[in-house]
Amino acid sequence: MNLKILSCNAHLYSTKRLLEAGLKKGHSVEVVDPLQCDLIIEKENPTVYYKGRHLHTTEAIIPRIGASITYYGTAVVRQFQMMGAFTTTTSESLIMSRDKLRSLQVLSSSKLGLPKTIFTNYSRDIKDAIRHVGGAPLVVKLLEGTQGLGVVLAETENAAESVIEAFNGLEARVIVQEYIREAKGADLRAFIVDGKIVGAMRRQAKEGEFRSNLHRGGSAKIITLSEEEQQAAIKAVKAIGLGVAGVDMLQSARGPLILEVNSSPGLEGIERATGTDIAGEIISYIERNI
Repeated sequence: MNLKILSCNAHLYSTKRLLEAGLKKGHSVEVVDPLQCDLIIEKENPTVYYKGRHLHTTEAIIPRIGASITYYGTAVVRQFQMMGAFTTTTSESLIMSRDKLRSLQVLSSSKLGLPKTIFTNYSRDIKDAIRHVGGAPLVVKLLEGTQGLGVVLAETENAAESVIEAFNGLEARVIVQEYIREAKGADLRAFIVDGKIVGAMRRQAKEGEFRSNLHRGGSAKIITLSEEEQQAAIKAVKAIGLGVAGVDMLQSARGPLILEVNSSPGLEGIERATGTDIAGEIISYIERNI
């Protein structure tokens, strides 16, 4: 199989593991920087031109598209789809997952549990927005934020008003969400490949921090998800349309609450916490479709 991993950094843990797993199974695998790809669009022979050659023999791709290059990255994925290559993440599902507001609306329409959320058009009636999510403490999130960046916990209503006013003044789009106290600074990450959970971990925020992201210093340990949590994670990924995804959830008194469906989840934390060969599972998923 001729497989391309779309990644801007060949030295990242996830990229290296996918490369290793593909080579181990005897495939032809190459890391391709999507930003260096030229897209040749014509009636019967669309192709990708990369470093002096056409990639027309590519049978499958694994997109590892960072949030900062979503627009061009999804165009490259779409071009490979036009060429008939199988992809673990389609351009359409990638775009939806990166639009936090749209993905929350899709998850809501699928009857999945979510933290109560409000989105306004830079409303001046901030007190009403705060009231709609149950008051302070509450969480303010930039729509474009990743890895915990652009996420603020406002402990009081005055602090919440100040934060929201500041973002509004910068014309930065934010959502406001209720704070789930019983989660106690922890969330669950379920890693799903081809509609099945292949690993799950509990991420705990470090002392003095409410964001549990491993990039923010959080810790991780293996966990067995409840039946309700498993069903919620699988249903969320199906709603967004992803073949490979990480689902972040909070445990609450009213059941699992979906925070986000990540279309390019890192492998390092989940592989080290669970001891599972997640990269190998992804390669096997591609093999079943080629």
